[in-house]
Amino acid sequence: MNPKSSPLLEEILQGKRRAIAKAITLLESSNPKSFDNGQELLESLLPHTGKAMRIGITGVPGVGKSTFIEAFGLFLIEQGHRVAVLAVDPSSPITGGSIMGDKTRMKELSQHPDAFIRPSPSSGVLGGVARKTRETMLICEAAGYDIIFVETVGVGQSETMVASMVDLFLLLMLPNAGDELQGIKKGVLELADLVVVNKSDGVQESQAVTTQSEFRKALQLLSSSKSSWSPQILLSSALEKRGMDQIWEAAIKFREALQNSGEWEQLRRSQSEKWMWTLVEDGLLTNFRNHPDIKNSIPELEQSVASGKTMPTTAARQLLDSWQSRKK
Repeated sequence: MNPKSSPLLEEILQGKRRAIAKAITLLESSNPKSFDNGQELLESLLPHTGKAMRIGITGVPGVGKSTFIEAFGLFLIEQGHRVAVLAVDPSSPITGGSIMGDKTRMKELSQHPDAFIRPSPSSGVLGGVARKTRETMLICEAAGYDIIFVETVGVGQSETMVASMVDLFLLLMLPNAGDELQGIKKGVLELADLVVVNKSDGVQESQAVTTQSEFRKALQLLSSSKSSWSPQILLSSALEKRGMDQIWEAAIKFREALQNSGEWEQLRRSQSEKWMWTLVEDGLLTNFRNHPDIKNSIPELEQSVASGKTMPTTAARQLLDSWQSRKK
């Protein structure tokens, strides 16, 4: 390992926030040297990872994901846990940076000494997952955070990417779902290990109970993503900080059920395999686009496709044929 990284390694293991942020920046860097240093650091941290519970949290816009995570995070800290939040924001099409600012929406949690929040731009990645979310989780685990939240942009067809990197997938819904229940993608419901009807307070409390009943009926018609666990539908009010104890109790039962059946270990192995293939795909695409001949052809073909002179399928085939011919 690079000798310069050794002090950083020790500081991460001591749980120093600045060191964690610096390590994540190395991994997110587009500079090859910084990236390589980050990878060396990550390999040295691997023996200290794998003990945290990884929880993915998704939901429709306006469901109160950040408020819920703050309330749930503070509750877990009171129970003696250390919480890391990887909040993936939509990227600005102009600057490429995060546009929602999760830290400002989790003010109390972000200031707590036992919490670490890292907002990262999704950078156009489907499913609302930053490119280095998996690596960031490992760094946080090595730093002693035993609960890792991954907050996604919102419900979409690529939320399977989130589910492939977490242990427990939690779907937040609004009271009186109505058309929302009809319109939500079946695949997302099948992936959910816990469904939580948030904002179950005030005049919406009775509506939330009705929605809970509707979801129970809907889930009976769907297959669960886990063979040793049946998804539960719970109520919460992040605003009033109610329901957090029941959600955590369900999460503990979830972990115990999967560990007793052996499915937990299988899940972790599957996460590592999918991570490997994601890196392979990213690497292939990067090499493809950076190949000198391909790189020179792209602008002309893009212009031809944009003007309607060439079909996208034809242009794609030309690029792929060119790539194959260069490899022979």
